[in-house]
Amino acid sequence: MTGQTASVIVVSRHRAASLRLCLLALSQQDHPSFEVIVVADPQALAAIADFDVKTVVFDEANISAARNAGLAVAAGQVVAFIDDDAVAEPTWLTRLVAPFSDFGVMASAGFVRGRNGISRQWGAAWVDRFGEDHAFDLPNEGAVFDPEMNRVIKTQGTNCAFRREALLAIGGFDPAYRFYHDETDVNLRMRARTAVVPMAQVVHGYAQSERRRADRVPMSLVEIGASCAVFMRRHAPEADQAVQFETLRARQAERVALHHAAGRIDVAQRDALLVGFDLGWQAGLVRPLTALSPLRATRAPLAPLQGTGPKPGRVLAGRFWQIGSLKAKGRQAVREGAIVTILCLRWTARPHWQRFDEDGYWIQTGGVFGRSARDGPKVRLGTLKKRLAEECARWAEVRPLR
Repeated sequence: MTGQTASVIVVSRHRAASLRLCLLALSQQDHPSFEVIVVADPQALAAIADFDVKTVVFDEANISAARNAGLAVAAGQVVAFIDDDAVAEPTWLTRLVAPFSDFGVMASAGFVRGRNGISRQWGAAWVDRFGEDHAFDLPNEGAVFDPEMNRVIKTQGTNCAFRREALLAIGGFDPAYRFYHDETDVNLRMRARTAVVPMAQVVHGYAQSERRRADRVPMSLVEIGASCAVFMRRHAPEADQAVQFETLRARQAERVALHHAAGRIDVAQRDALLVGFDLGWQAGLVRPLTALSPLRATRAPLAPLQGTGPKPGRVLAGRFWQIGSLKAKGRQAVREGAIVTILCLRWTARPHWQRFDEDGYWIQTGGVFGRSARDGPKVRLGTLKKRLAEECARWAEVRPLR
């Protein structure tokens, strides 16, 4: 168990329901000494008044400035970040913070699972000064990496942590990035020894926002274009801007083309998105860039979230017609302080889905013969007993089952 205290910062804007689910999962963390800081609009803060967290009122479309507002009141030795549309496994924070027992480590990055709650959405990657990712495979035990000449380890904003004093020293997050590239800019400015912790896992749901629909279709690419231009000015100022623009625009064009091909947007919407990227790029080329001075934090004391720490696990398994009773038993077990996993499978080849429920338990559904991770075979033969054992072995790596 790590001795490092932590502050978890959650930025939210007009997504109270997602925020409540995120906080519920944080309340089940096995880390014994951490606080939660929510930076959100007044309506969202009113909706979470029953949670014992620090709050900061902030209602602007600038995630970097919002994160800095949370950082200013953070008292933990380590500050961790998670998005409001993500839920953390019970062991997430303990594992993400553990590498900081090595005082040479200044940052850590966990892994992210996607909307089905099982498949990997984001793993280990380097990032270069052009903002290009270079993914690589890493065993579950993880590793610590020093920055290299032309690249550093990339952290994802929905699952990362930094030593608080180190993040304050570089000026925190750059408000010129209102959205996109904000944490990558931190990685390149900090150039820190960084731990990659594959078993520190969160599930990222991609909730709807003013910039993205529930089906992940972007509603605007303006701020992405602006952030790309700012990023190039900050980290590759000598590069040919026209060449970089064409490269980055081509990536976004490919992205929206896939949505168009899938029937999610029409031609006019596709073209409007790319026009937005163009306008954003031009805006980013003239956006004022200021020198970032070290941030000064308030001397607010740590406000530990109550009721955290190691808890026993419980698995409830049954057939699909038993789902009602399984959920009732799950709710009761949660009230008794257990970390609950429900497995409810049908005699089909349906793919599996797992989610964290608003009643506080994890529930997985699908077919006995269906695949879990989407890169696996579509059909898997075997018995119900064997399949339940396989799924329990998967989740035993990230949460208590007994």
